[in-house]
Amino acid sequence: MKRGARVVVAVVATLLAPALAHSQLVVGSKAFPESWILGEALAELARDAGVTPVAHRANLGGTEIVWQALTSGAIDVYPEYTGTIAEVLLASPGRATLGELRAGLASRGIAVSEPLGFNDGYGLAMARARADALGIRAISDLARHPELRLALTHEFLGRADGWPGLARRYGLERAAPRGIQHELAYQAVASGEAEGIDVYTTDAQIEHLGLVVLDDDRGFFPRYDAVWLYRADLERREPRALGSMNRLIGRIDEAAMTRANARVVLDRVPYATAARELITAVVGAEAGAPSASAGWRVSMVRNVLRHLWLVGVSLAAAVAVGVPLGVAADRWRAVARTALGLTGLVQTVPSLALLALLIPLLGIGAAPALVALFLYSLLPIVRNTYLGFTSIPVPLRESADAIGLSSRARLLRVHLPLAAPAILAGIKTAAVIDVGAATLAALVGAGGLGDPILAGIQLRRADLILEGALPAAALALLVQWSFDGIERLVVPGALREHATSA
Repeated sequence: MKRGARVVVAVVATLLAPALAHSQLVVGSKAFPESWILGEALAELARDAGVTPVAHRANLGGTEIVWQALTSGAIDVYPEYTGTIAEVLLASPGRATLGELRAGLASRGIAVSEPLGFNDGYGLAMARARADALGIRAISDLARHPELRLALTHEFLGRADGWPGLARRYGLERAAPRGIQHELAYQAVASGEAEGIDVYTTDAQIEHLGLVVLDDDRGFFPRYDAVWLYRADLERREPRALGSMNRLIGRIDEAAMTRANARVVLDRVPYATAARELITAVVGAEAGAPSASAGWRVSMVRNVLRHLWLVGVSLAAAVAVGVPLGVAADRWRAVARTALGLTGLVQTVPSLALLALLIPLLGIGAAPALVALFLYSLLPIVRNTYLGFTSIPVPLRESADAIGLSSRARLLRVHLPLAAPAILAGIKTAAVIDVGAATLAALVGAGGLGDPILAGIQLRRADLILEGALPAAALALLVQWSFDGIERLVVPGALREHATSA
């Protein structure tokens, strides 16, 4: 079954959304403000060198997604940290040197820059008043307080250089941390719902919320020197871009990066503005005007239209494939077992995992999002089509045969009209699912209403979250009402009543 699912994914990917080689220089960044700022700074420096076109794909999820995008060629460069390269990308034991990291990446066609000048390492932080009350100054002190409520990011909980190794080094096995999204952790510790969180040491919220970073007294955390990773062929393709980006090397210290983060997180300026200010401060270059950002109404309309396009294209493809597949499943038992089994199996694959699987095949942008939405739409359409056909009463099937209708006529004039309520119900279910699932398309640079939601979560801005969430909810309701109207138009009342009673 797993092999079959991989075949389906590969075939659908090939048929629906073949990977498109891009002729532009594409900078990627992860889904947090510091990565946005550094990614935009790299893109701006490339533009300043006269390289066009240059695109910045922000919010590309976590390490695994952006790394897949880089190795597949969907992006050319993105900001990273030496500790993450060693522990996550190369699984390198010990404290690898920059030279060792370069050697490990070279075999994959990836190069690494010199450090930018600052270390943004992991740390554990507590509210200062709570730490003082318990006499906690260092991580080793936590062993005396296993009852503390720790809220740690999911990536930190799963990394060897995160909680598993930290708990062994400091004897914290009795603690029971819960997983939480990074920016929400600050809200949890500020409200008292959590007493300890993991932080990045250049986070602006540390000082703003009056947190204290506990001393790593047993030297567990490695250095996380900021660098950028890039495809090795970029030296040949765009030497001007690399030369311009190199102006950041050794110029950004912890204070400068923290100030830039604060501009986005606390002052609420666009990250493009913060990136330009950072370039001006550390390189001394004249700050050009950042790209004009659209007002929230224009942005919302653009996001809604993009969202509708993603849902519409993927749903149309799913209907074109799913309805015939459901009809075939009614005729042949082997097709029913295979189609329902494979489409059901796809539903068990987590959406983020599926997107990460599709990036090497399709790159980033609309292609992986469309294929993922298509695959998630298939099960309700195939299953409801199959159930609609198999629930047709036997006497009606026999009557159509008895009056001598051809196979085509039986299908179009008898079977499809009788199965129409079930088929439309499956399509409606798939459409509503797609409206919600399409918000995750932002994680692979496909845009839509997920963009403001992700930005709002990272920046703890309810207005941005609502800018994406409210239109998404309204679209889901609109889709449901639209299909109810379509059903009233195309399905006779007697059939609707029969389907409801059944």
